[in-house]
Amino acid sequence: MKNIAIVGCGNMGGGHALAIGYGTGYTDWQLPQIIDDEIEAVTTDISKILHLSGIFDIDEKRQEWARSQGFHVYQSLEEILDDPEVDIVLVAVPNHLHAEIAKKAMRAGKHVLCEKPVTPTSAELEEVLRVSRETGKVFYPRQNRRWDPDYLVVKKIYDEQLAGKPLSLENRIGGGGADGPFGWRSEKRYGGGMMLDWGVHLIDRIVQMNKSKIKQIFCQVINLTGTDVDEGFNLTLIFEDGFVAYIESGAGHFDSPTPGWRLNGTTGIGEVITFTGEGAKVLKARPRDPNFVRDFNALPVRKPTIKRGEGPSWFAAPPANNDVIELERPIYDRNALYRNLVDCIEGKAPQIVTGEQALRVLKIMEAALLSGEENRAVDFE
Repeated sequence: MKNIAIVGCGNMGGGHALAIGYGTGYTDWQLPQIIDDEIEAVTTDISKILHLSGIFDIDEKRQEWARSQGFHVYQSLEEILDDPEVDIVLVAVPNHLHAEIAKKAMRAGKHVLCEKPVTPTSAELEEVLRVSRETGKVFYPRQNRRWDPDYLVVKKIYDEQLAGKPLSLENRIGGGGADGPFGWRSEKRYGGGMMLDWGVHLIDRIVQMNKSKIKQIFCQVINLTGTDVDEGFNLTLIFEDGFVAYIESGAGHFDSPTPGWRLNGTTGIGEVITFTGEGAKVLKARPRDPNFVRDFNALPVRKPTIKRGEGPSWFAAPPANNDVIELERPIYDRNALYRNLVDCIEGKAPQIVTGEQALRVLKIMEAALLSGEENRAVDFE
């Protein structure tokens, strides 16, 4: 059992407090349709490994909320750092404060679980990782979307080549009406913007699928409401092995663009529509008749030898004889990251999400923002 204290009790910190304090890993804004008996059986054991020592927030209303939930409220960050019972500090404050608090916590003998993006810049993260090495304390980036059901099912399609050798991947996510980022997330000085907010998750997951180097990055940055941050982006990553990833995210959509994932392979297409992973499928083309030869000199009145799907032209229409492979939704284990954190501290398992992985993602995001600013492709690795 490890004791954890939370610094920051806003949207993310409050969710962590509910998840850890009640032991279920469930926050009140997670989608209700992903909760069922099978999932609950996997995720109700967090109280066996983590105990919430308390929270600290400078906002009195958030302190009152924490007390109303039965959580202890610390009066300062220093009180947390001086508490010998606290093993882990969870950092859930605005992004520009992450590095300072993380370094203080590790120097005070605490392990750190840090909300994403762990720092706004790669230079700050390099300093944080240096302190982690010096103190021997675990610094764990909370890049938790690797366990989302939609990602797990598309990774299965990729890893098992259910659509053939992967050629390209599209990933889209959006929402927020037409208002754009709000609060501190709408200001660059606080580490706001969609790239640092959601780009970190989208990029992290894709580079966990394709482990080759990234040759080139091109990004179009979108700003709809006049804030000084990116409110959306269209990002292209070109990998050394020829694989290409297209990522779209924005806070100006009235609904999340669909499909969420589309994986194009040599023998088919994999699609995952929703966050829950429901309705995932692979459209796998059957092999063409080896005896068929297209006669490009045939008269227009000639009937086609094979039937194709509807489309404006023979090359723009999919074959009519696809096999559809329906895929089961993976189990959503929302406590996997928490368990790995504790296992790392106890020396029972390697760290799944590492600081070095987070550093590479940050450098990719910096290159993407540079590309958007200068409207050019950026050579990367």
